[in-house]
Formats: sequence, structure tokens, C-alpha cells
Amino acid sequence: MVMKYKRILLKLSGESLAGNSQHSIDKEVLTSYAQQIINVMNKGCQVAIVIGGGNIFRGLSGTGAGFDRVTGDQMGMLATIINSLALGAEIRSLGGRSRVFTSIRMEPVGELYSRNKAADAMNEGFACIIAGGTGNPFFTTDTASALRAVELKTDVLLKGTRVNGVYSADPEKDEKAVRFDVITFNEVINKRLKVMDLTAFTMCTENNVPVIVFDMNETGNLEKIIDGSQIGTLVHN
Repeated sequence: MVMKYKRILLKLSGESLAGNSQHSIDKEVLTSYAQQIINVMNKGCQVAIVIGGGNIFRGLSGTGAGFDRVTGDQMGMLATIINSLALGAEIRSLGGRSRVFTSIRMEPVGELYSRNKAADAMNEGFACIIAGGTGNPFFTTDTASALRAVELKTDVLLKGTRVNGVYSADPEKDEKAVRFDVITFNEVINKRLKVMDLTAFTMCTENNVPVIVFDMNETGNLEKIIDGSQIGTLVHN
């Protein structure tokens, strides 16, 4: 079977990485994510990954604890680096190849990110995990994932969550919520659906990067998407 997507940016949420607990990293979820990534790489798919840090610390929540926004966001960036190191180590422990890049200088924790170095590593068969958000406060990891997808010229941005697509309302709160198979960026914005932040959506729209929102916790979904199956919700121009 011919792969539909040969180079992807996979956005993972920190909350999903926490599994059933609200904090920390669930080893079972971590292993599942790492194995699914290895499986698609073994098929020849090139993978870049951006992970959130909400399971450890959220920048916005820090403002309520007395931190200013810049400090809170910097703490959130460090949380994404912890998650990235964990995923990179798990991929290697399962026999895969990974490299962790950071948006701020942190050697020897990770390599300072550059588009060319990451692209070369992807061509060499490494899963490139890009940590630290954009390296700047006031930007989310959604925006970071959109930025890296554009820079690395990926075929698609895959947003792996605990929900199996985009709904008309929060399916965990509204049992009448309807899931969309396909929806445009403009429709998402007009309907005020909470998928990604507006900055990230604008970047994807202007650079024609489609987004697929899917349930990463359903084992096999990532591979099915790569092969072209209709999984989750496709958001496009």
C-alpha cells in the first residue's frame, strides 16, 4: 500500500501522555505512542513531533499561582522538554531512532533546533522531537507545531488527542455533540470550535497545511492515517 503522507508533524498533548492520571507520564501510554511512531517510520514515513507540557505545568495556570506570564510560559517550555526527553528515550529503548531538538539552547539536554538539521535527521530516519515550543512566551505548542510543520514542509499536521475528531461541542460535556469528518479552517473559526489556537490555524491556512485531529490513544490510528484511511477529522482550506 502506498503511503498517503510521507512526512508528518505529529502534535501530542501532555494531558494525553498522562493517561488516566492528571499529572506525570503514564508509562503504558508512553510506550504505545513510541511504538506507533516506530511502526510508521518502519514504513518509510518521516516524523517530526511536538509535545505539550500540560501534564507537568501549564504556563497560563502559573499566572494564577503568582508567576508573571513570561515566567509561567518559560516553565511550560521546560515541561515540554521533559516530555520530549521521555518520548525520545522510549523510542530508542524500543529499537527506534530519535533526536531531541530544543528551541532554546540547552546542550547537552538536546540539540539547538534548526530547520536544516531537523530536516536532515528526518531524511536519515530519526524521529525528530522538537521541544520548548517556539522558544518564546505567549505562543502555545499548537502554534509551535504549526510553525515546525511549515518549516519542515510536512504533508500534514496530525493532532493526536484523547478525542476522535472535531465536534460541534465538547463531547465529554454534551452528548448531542456531532463529529465532523471534514471541515474547513474558516468553518472552524466561524463556529468557534476549540481545535487549535487562532495563531496556529492562521499559519496552517496561509501555508495550506491540512490538519487531522484524531484519537492517538486508539492503537493503530496513526498508521491508518498514514495509509490514507479516514480517521478523525480533516481540517483544510
